[in-house]
Parts: sequence; structure tokens; C-alpha cells
Amino acid sequence: MDSIDHEVLKAAINWSQSGAYTVLATVVRTWGSAPRPIGSMMVMREDGHVRGSISGGCIEDDLIRQIRSGEYRATLPQTLTYGISADEAHRFGLPCGGTLQIVLECVTEKSHIPALLKSVSQQGLMTRELDMLDGTVTLTPGAHAMALAFDDQRLVTVHGPRYRLIIVGAAQLSRYVASMAQSLDYEVIVCDPREEYLDEWDIEGVQLSREMPDDLILELELDAHSAVLTLTHDPKLDDMALLEALKSPAFYVGAIGSRANNAKRRERLALFDISEAEIGRLHGPVGMYLGARTPPEIAISILAEMTALRNGVPVLQTHALRPHPAASAEASCAPA
Repeated sequence: MDSIDHEVLKAAINWSQSGAYTVLATVVRTWGSAPRPIGSMMVMREDGHVRGSISGGCIEDDLIRQIRSGEYRATLPQTLTYGISADEAHRFGLPCGGTLQIVLECVTEKSHIPALLKSVSQQGLMTRELDMLDGTVTLTPGAHAMALAFDDQRLVTVHGPRYRLIIVGAAQLSRYVASMAQSLDYEVIVCDPREEYLDEWDIEGVQLSREMPDDLILELELDAHSAVLTLTHDPKLDDMALLEALKSPAFYVGAIGSRANNAKRRERLALFDISEAEIGRLHGPVGMYLGARTPPEIAISILAEMTALRNGVPVLQTHALRPHPAASAEASCAPA
């Protein structure tokens, strides 16, 4: 579940439980060039407050007007279509005559949104089915499939699990990576058995572990929504964590270090019970090649690579493009 969707559903719970009339809007169909993709969500409160986005502002303004004026007070799900005509497309700011269809539903206790978010927060995968005729909602443990299905009678959406990032090492670079990952709504876990590093950690909202990294990775039972970064420069910690992470379904496993150091790391890993294909999953040097030098720049390159893979986009800006430095520079630990 994306961070925006998570905030939308949290707001839906808070506003509806306070007694305010609350409407959840979901984009279910688009034609042409739509400003927001299918599945985008927005929640609106009766006084016009909103969270999320379905069009970037143009259609939101029209819906806010209807909600605030009391013109819209439906209790059963409704379907609205914007941008059918060229005039409407121009009026609502839809590009290239684009058209989008949204489902509006009144948020109540029967919406079961708290149970949905609880499951997602526990790394669960949940399917939510909305009956368009009577507004009833059914939650069932979900399997990965299309994120949204709509046939005018039922709206089926799949939510969760939340993305996790396990960072091995609590040094300076880890602080920047952790902060940036939190803004992308990763659940961040920092593991470092070295007291002199973890005792100084002061980034709020990050789970801390003093276990040996390989033990923690086994306990977490990583899934396809998990990523692992080893940033200690200590083979005793990094390599053992990588041995377990590379065997897992984690969508991303990366290691800090130069190309020479990563080549030596792969040679060490090959001495253990791990296949060549599993070693080939390792991203090292970690991150896109952006010419990064400082810890914040390196953190950006790492999160950029993770984001591309998470979205199914090929990473073309790899370290293979990086010029071969002099021998002294090649020995450096910076991944650039």
C-alpha cells in the first residue's frame, strides 16, 4: 500500500469516527490521458477537507463544492464520470480530452477500514469488495492479483502488505537512507549488534534490533514487499545477512562498497550454500550511478534504484557506466 493511500484511509477513519460525513473516492476507469492512475484514492470531509488526489486538483474542486454545499449527501455508492465531452475535459483540466470514472462511497463502520489497515500494518494482504447496490463491504485475505476490478456492480481492491526495508548497520549513511525510506512509507528496521553505533541512533519511527543480522532476517520471513541493505562494511555482518536475504523473496538486496569490494564479496558468498543465480540478485555497488559522493546523494541513488525495481522499471543507469577510476580510488568504499 502506498503512503498516500495509507494516509487517505487513516483520515477516513478519523473523520468518520468523529461523526463527520465522509466520502471515499476511488478512480476505477480512465480513458485517454488521465492525470491519476486507476486505484488512486481521495477522502473528503463534509467541510471540504481532503486527503489524497484523484485528478491533481481540478475534479477535487468540483467534488469539494458538492460536499461542502450539501448537494452531495449520498449514503450508497455512486459512480461519477468526468470529461466525457471536450468542454468538460477543458473545464476540469483533463489533458488531451482524457476521461476518468470514480466511485464515491460514504464511510461508516460498515466500511471496515480499521480492520483493513490493521491487516496491512501486520504485513497482511487484504481484498476489499464493495457492493455497489447496497454498500456492504467484505474483507477477505487476498492473493496478489490485479490491484483493482470494477464491473459496475462490485468494486474489488487489493491492499497491502506494507513495504519493509531492513538496514544492516546504523552509521551515517543509514540515517539518510532510513529518513528517505520513511517518506516513501517503508517500515524501516535498522539492525546493528554494535552498541557504539545503535546507542547513538535518534531517528524516530525506526525499529531497532541488536540481533545478528542473519538471525533477524530469518525471523522476519521476508516477502516480495521486503528490501535489505547491508551498509556496515564489515563482512562478518554484511555477508551473513546477504546469505539469508538473497535466498528470500525480497524484491531488492543491496550492499555498500566499490566494484572491487563487491567482486570480492561475491567470491566469498560463492563459498557458501548459495546458488550463482541467488548471488546474481545482489545489487552492488548499491544504487543507481548518479555520480553520488556524499551520504545524502548516495541515499538518493539507493532509493531511486529501489523505486525503479518496485515499479517494474528497468535500471539503466547502472555502475557499468561509471568510468574505471585509478587504483587508489577503486579501493575506496564509496559506492558513488
